[in-house]
Amino acid sequence: MRLLCLALIAALLPLAALAQAAAPPVATLVADRVEVETGNQLVAEGRVEVLYDGVRLQATRITYDQPADRLMITGPITLRDGEDTVVLADMAELDADLQNGVLRSARMVLDQQLQLAATQLARVSGRYTELSNTVASSCEVCAENPIPTWEIRARRVVHDQQERQLYFENAQFRVLGLPIAFFPYLRLPDPTLTRTSGLLIPSIRTTSQLGTGVKVPYFFRLGDHADLTLTPYLSTSTTTLEARYRQAFRFGTLKFDAALTRDDLFPDDTRYYVFGRGRLDLPRDFRLELDIEEVSDEAYLIDYGYSDRDRLETGARLFRARRDSLFDASLSGFETLRSSEIPIRDQLPGVYGTVSYERAIRAGGGQLVLGGDLEVLSRRSSLPTDGRDTARLGFAAEYRRSWLAPVGLLADLNIGADTDVYRTFDDPNFPDYNARLVPHAAATLRLPLQRNGAGGVRHLIEPVVQLAWSDTRGDAVPNEDSILVEFDEGNLFALSRFPGQDRIETGVRANLGVRYTRTAPSGWTLGAVLGRVWREDAVNDLGARTTQGPGGGFSPASGLFGTKSDWLAAAQLRLGPRFAVTARAVFDDDLEMTKNEARLGYNDDRLSLETSYVFLNGDASENRPRDTHELTLETAYRLSRHWTGSFNTRYDFDQDRAQRSGVGLQYRTECITVDLSVSRRFTETQAVSASTQFGFGVSLAGVGNGRADSTYRKTCNG
Repeated sequence: MRLLCLALIAALLPLAALAQAAAPPVATLVADRVEVETGNQLVAEGRVEVLYDGVRLQATRITYDQPADRLMITGPITLRDGEDTVVLADMAELDADLQNGVLRSARMVLDQQLQLAATQLARVSGRYTELSNTVASSCEVCAENPIPTWEIRARRVVHDQQERQLYFENAQFRVLGLPIAFFPYLRLPDPTLTRTSGLLIPSIRTTSQLGTGVKVPYFFRLGDHADLTLTPYLSTSTTTLEARYRQAFRFGTLKFDAALTRDDLFPDDTRYYVFGRGRLDLPRDFRLELDIEEVSDEAYLIDYGYSDRDRLETGARLFRARRDSLFDASLSGFETLRSSEIPIRDQLPGVYGTVSYERAIRAGGGQLVLGGDLEVLSRRSSLPTDGRDTARLGFAAEYRRSWLAPVGLLADLNIGADTDVYRTFDDPNFPDYNARLVPHAAATLRLPLQRNGAGGVRHLIEPVVQLAWSDTRGDAVPNEDSILVEFDEGNLFALSRFPGQDRIETGVRANLGVRYTRTAPSGWTLGAVLGRVWREDAVNDLGARTTQGPGGGFSPASGLFGTKSDWLAAAQLRLGPRFAVTARAVFDDDLEMTKNEARLGYNDDRLSLETSYVFLNGDASENRPRDTHELTLETAYRLSRHWTGSFNTRYDFDQDRAQRSGVGLQYRTECITVDLSVSRRFTETQAVSASTQFGFGVSLAGVGNGRADSTYRKTCNG
């Protein structure tokens, strides 16, 4: 019997679900008083609510005429259709299912942003809403502010709730009550629609080189996961078409930015640029990254404000990172836009390819790390020395182990060796083949000491001592990847402070330092490190491009020159989420700076500030013949509820002049944002001229992707 009952229940469940799905929705009426009058009329009064198929109607009186199946409604009326549409009216006549009918003296609010007021509003099939003699705006309107900042007046407006589109007939766009533009027909997305094909708000751009021009973007929706934006840019001196293509896949993303130009600056040339980036997640945990950067000439990106990059890289990278292994392969092509490098561009690295694999194996209580890599570098030039091409094949093995002593002392031991074989072309300073062996060892001792203070504050101080040794045995090899040396807290305790494989820091040295960290529950944190490197033998060779030299090649400007390095001091202070400052300095015993840099950031409801300072000694070996001494500043301050000012600059103290500066002013209310800006680039080269740029942009809240912000809403007292 039990099995039979279960079988009957199993058979009846689908039928019950089907009956429930087929049953029509039922209307629910709630009111303070309900009575039936003569003529088969039902009257509900008081706080009346009707709920039917996701539509909620509130009114003071509803009369239901049963023979006509109509509702006569007296307001004030509030009709909510879903979460994003609210209709307010004084009186209405609707059918019983609230899908068709007329509302008079009505106002429709979309997504709590865009308001459409009309003398009459008609609902058609629950999908369309037709408004007559309409005023549309997202601005606050009241007795004190009777005229909105902007509005669209139209004889007729149709809202397609399914497609989420607004269609205007005989539309007039007004600003502060003054007619600005007339449109016989206008289509706009409602605020709930994030992506749809159509014209975006134009912008104006004025520069001293190209004159005054206008950009008119058009957005094409190519399905749910792809889009294209075409932007004609027209002025008296240029005809440009900008393009942006984006696509999202289940396994990655793809994006292209490009432009094509004919202008008076290069009247005989077609100028262009293409930047593309892609990321694809492949099977077996592999990831592929693609980058394309191509430009017609070295001045194009700066002339049109697309980018300030002066070196371009096009390439692909395939990598996979797992718990015990790492695979990384890349192929890149380089192009310089620097005026000083244009005459020697054929002598600079043009193509660079790498393949590396590393695997960790548990052994003897620690880890045995085995790896191999291949690097290939090519130049366009075939001149001796200047056109050198190289290839390197390397293998590495290292054993790593850590111990924890009873007193809390932490010890790390690294022992290993690297071997490399080089193939060199077009350089008489090196034979065709070079080989070397690099044995190395390092022992590190750390003693973390922690103290808990009042209020949950924790202090951690950690002295660190590292003894390291390495040597090179074999041939001298060319230096391609270790020209630029950086001494910072990231490599204070590194086996080698050269960034690549072509140069190895050799000899016996001691890396000594101390770290301090303070953390508090309030978010007040401080981190600092102080350290130095001592060596048994001096490292004085400047590291010429063609020779290894005895003991490596650190320059005096690196801070690592001689038997003892300069002091390295670094600190980071963070006061909650609003304020953060980082600083780093490299200085000698006489407190003369080799490097000094700092970055500060602050952000609250009124002020946003980002500034950085850098000082670097000149270094001819790094193609930096003069000191670098710069300050950059970007700040914005909210002057009042609706006005925000901004300023940015980059100042070169060595040249005693600004490289670029700009000011901006933004006016913003709950319904409109107006941006004004002017910027000046002062630097000049043979290909790039100094220029001034003016910008003007407008964004309307409630239209397209413009969103309202309640903090900018005007206050109405009447």
